[in-house]
Amino acid sequence: MHVLVIGGTGLISTGITRQLVDTGHDVTVYNRGRTDADLPPGVAHVTGDRTDYDRFEEQMADLDVDRVIDMVAFEPADVESTIRAFAGEIEQYVFCSTIDVYHRPVADMPIVESAARSPAVSEYGADKAACEDRLFEAHSDRGFPATVLRPWHTYGEGGTLIHTLGDGTAYIDRLREGKPIVVHGDGTSIWGPCHRDDVAGAFVGALDNRAAIGEAYHVTCERPMTWNQYHRRAADALDAPAPDLVHIPTDALTAAVPDRTGGLEDHLRFSTVFDTAKARRDLGFEQTISWEEGVRRTVDWLAERDRIDDAESDPEYDRVVAAWRDAEASFVGALDSS
Repeated sequence: MHVLVIGGTGLISTGITRQLVDTGHDVTVYNRGRTDADLPPGVAHVTGDRTDYDRFEEQMADLDVDRVIDMVAFEPADVESTIRAFAGEIEQYVFCSTIDVYHRPVADMPIVESAARSPAVSEYGADKAACEDRLFEAHSDRGFPATVLRPWHTYGEGGTLIHTLGDGTAYIDRLREGKPIVVHGDGTSIWGPCHRDDVAGAFVGALDNRAAIGEAYHVTCERPMTWNQYHRRAADALDAPAPDLVHIPTDALTAAVPDRTGGLEDHLRFSTVFDTAKARRDLGFEQTISWEEGVRRTVDWLAERDRIDDAESDPEYDRVVAAWRDAEASFVGALDSS
């Protein structure tokens, strides 16, 4: 097959491009040419801005591709342009959506693909849901061969490790040095990281797959863990000391450091478990890379590029820890004295 990857150099799409080449497909990537990525030899590049719809559609008319994987469609106008460009011209269009289309907190777990998507957890999720709706309408009305994949927290080489206070890499050094690690709530809410290579495998598995057309799939972690486990297992992966976990109520954190807790307010605080049976059945999806192995690979990638900050580079982190411990001591002391 000749596969066009719109994007092609991001975290997931780099993995997709490599796997496509490894399985013998011809690959063209389309992007703005602003992000470096270590792509295999033989990958063709077309430079452009997919939000310049007229020009994008002209460029697509000049390409002879069988299937398209779209990693950077974020608004309904993007997929409208895609439908104009490819309707009647390709065998399959695979759209990268998100689990942010679902309302949180969820009513039932595990979450299945037909779960309520309104209201979405964020504007980003609402826009992705609108994209999905337009694609499914085009499939129903015109036979547009769309497949929708919904990743969750994807990490790996090319990215970093998220945590309660963001995604700064000083967190890695804190783990290694045994410094206190902030955890929202009591650390028992459920989270599920999935390595980008496993997620990429689902995208490749969706191609040339008639069963997948007109369908949506979860391509997410199959072995979720608590946040306490997340940090402890990350420390184990790095041969670091058992982490000193400092549990702080989520509401207190979002009020005290709002600039560092956007992801916490909308995502990390919620327990979510997704049913991946449909993706396993139709796409051959499987989570093969353990959290520990993925942590080591991600940290090694960052270390090779000297991208891990020292723990001391984030003094606010220590101020958060100290302020909470003082508040805890004051609270206990006030009750003791009464």
